[in-house]
Amino acid sequence: MKLSAQTGVKPCRDLPSSQSIGTKFTNFTKEFLDEAFTRLQHLRPGEWVFSTSQGGLGIAKYYQYEHLATLNEVLESHPELKSALGGDYLVTPDIIIAREPVSDDEINRGGVLINSLMELAKYAPLRKSVNPTSILHASISCKWTLRSDRSQNTRTEALNLIRGRKGNVPIIAAVTFEPMPTRLARISHGRIEKDYHFMA
Repeated sequence: MKLSAQTGVKPCRDLPSSQSIGTKFTNFTKEFLDEAFTRLQHLRPGEWVFSTSQGGLGIAKYYQYEHLATLNEVLESHPELKSALGGDYLVTPDIIIAREPVSDDEINRGGVLINSLMELAKYAPLRKSVNPTSILHASISCKWTLRSDRSQNTRTEALNLIRGRKGNVPIIAAVTFEPMPTRLARISHGRIEKDYHFMA
């Protein structure tokens, strides 16, 4: 009621169920990011993909993590290795932002910069002729609230993204509607190996 009095916004009379509120929060966050990127296209050109569903492959759909699909297959077929090396490499973020690689024609639109005969950018993942797979730009974990298990899950996802990649680490963010500072502190402070952004 106090928040309603300060903002002038009336309280919601038809609250969504606890089962659906997290999904709605994730979808609204994705829509916001998509619209924001559209307005910044002149600063961040390219073909961007925003998704809340990566299927069974999770992050292995993306360039930096393709090798994890092969690793997962090996671990599934050799249980003794799985118990020794651990598992859960295939993180499935709530929201991803990915960039599609570009063709050489697009690179050369303003004049010839590169072609198949040149010994340039032979391993650049942004070239579609080198890498046809989307490049993971950001992984976003959405949590309506932060119970202890949820904050731990967010940290585990972030660490798997950092440790399991080849190439650059994507932006790793957590978005939450959690109002309690003590719960927020569980993921916004802590161990040195954590390397992600936090937005509340």
